[in-house]
Amino acid sequence: MPRALFSVYDKTGLIPFAQGLHALGWSLLASGGTARFLIENALPVTEVADYTGSPEILGGRVKTLHPAIHGGLLARASDADRAQLQQLGWDYIDLAAVNLYPFEKTVADLNAALADAIENIDIGGVALIRAAAKNHERVTLVCDPADYGAVLAELQAGGVTPATRRRLALQGFRHTARYDTAISAYLGGLDGSPAGEPLSLTVYPVQRLRYGENPHQTAALYAYAPGAGPLGGEVLQGKELSYNNLLDLDAAWRAAVSFERPSICIVKHLSPCGIASADSLAEAYAAAFASDTRSAFGGVIASNQPFDAETARALGDLFVECIAAPGFAPEARALLAGRKNLRLVAMPDTRVAPPYELRSITRGLLRQDLDQGDPAAAQWQVISRRAPTGAEWQALRFAWSACQHVKSNAIVLAVGEATVGIGGGQPNRVDCVRIAVERAGARARGAVMASDAFFPFSDSVEAAAQAGVTAVIHPGGSVRDADSLAAADAAGMAMVVTGVRHFRH
Repeated sequence: MPRALFSVYDKTGLIPFAQGLHALGWSLLASGGTARFLIENALPVTEVADYTGSPEILGGRVKTLHPAIHGGLLARASDADRAQLQQLGWDYIDLAAVNLYPFEKTVADLNAALADAIENIDIGGVALIRAAAKNHERVTLVCDPADYGAVLAELQAGGVTPATRRRLALQGFRHTARYDTAISAYLGGLDGSPAGEPLSLTVYPVQRLRYGENPHQTAALYAYAPGAGPLGGEVLQGKELSYNNLLDLDAAWRAAVSFERPSICIVKHLSPCGIASADSLAEAYAAAFASDTRSAFGGVIASNQPFDAETARALGDLFVECIAAPGFAPEARALLAGRKNLRLVAMPDTRVAPPYELRSITRGLLRQDLDQGDPAAAQWQVISRRAPTGAEWQALRFAWSACQHVKSNAIVLAVGEATVGIGGGQPNRVDCVRIAVERAGARARGAVMASDAFFPFSDSVEAAAQAGVTAVIHPGGSVRDADSLAAADAAGMAMVVTGVRHFRH
């Protein structure tokens, strides 16, 4: 009688598969929790502990690590191997259905405790998968519930083919390799320093894209987690996201979720053209759109709160490529459904994200921690003769957060909690000031200015003062800081230094 071993965390599809094997005359063997699940569903099963004569120990940490199990999997199709097993009171195991503790899902939550991560490192399951995969000439491994149906169909037709066993074995080795990579990446990243150790990277295909940045370039989307959607979210409507859509959505989403209050970020070609926070999402959208109404056409929008009907109405007839939000109200979905080319992406919990980012360069990769704002030890200092007013402080805090999402050399002009002019991505800072001032127009008068890095000369502060900017925030640290401070004091501007730079190349 052929024997199947079950040791699974994910019990999806397990009962129909086990029922099918039982109907074919197979003997069922299972570890504790899996055995109980099968018994509850009226299936005859032998528990591993009874088969081996060795109880589970250490609170279930050791269940299947026993010669009776691994010998049954690793024994070759030879009379000598089988005779040795039977002399010990054991026999072949012909099929192993195994899947692992959800380590990747556990550590995807940035709030997960180290102890929880450690307990979700599977040992016995990995050993079972490798043993069954190694001996795939005789043993069928099934480590993905999605394969249960196909394997059962082959068994019902006469037996699993060698080609299928080989394919499933390869799938098993790839699965354990990814699993170990995830563990290594997590534990190696606990000290915050990836340098000095090889970086093993496993990504999962999500979809082939229609093309890359341009139609003659091929492209594909990959994710850090299996089965994940674009940016970890779900596309609710609209045509397939493009390469450029995904880059813009990523930039907009990172900016939107960096604020606590209802916030909107509008991005065009990787550059924010409007960022705002307000008491309501609709008010935040209106303020973000007003920042640069021309550039907003054909852009993407991200919201840090579920997109509601009022905000959907506020879009008016603006052409928008995509909207990302942590959900969409039913009425908003109904209102936006008429925009057949608009993509809606429902995003996951904002607390869950990889703690680092990667960028490709010629023959290599760059890895860095995410810039999540000022470090806790950062201290702001008013260095001008005049301190900011209460209203200026509010605008300076907002502008400082917003400029972190603008391409360097980043300059943001803001009033209240809304940008009124943004300049970035130029090779010199004063040109970015001029661009921001030009986009702000009359709104520059009374605005504040944030700069992602220090002012190498006083010309940027002088240009802002001429436009009517009343307060400035920047990291400080230039050998000519005194010149910029003198220009601010001469214009009656308040100036704050943070000691922290926020370049975004």
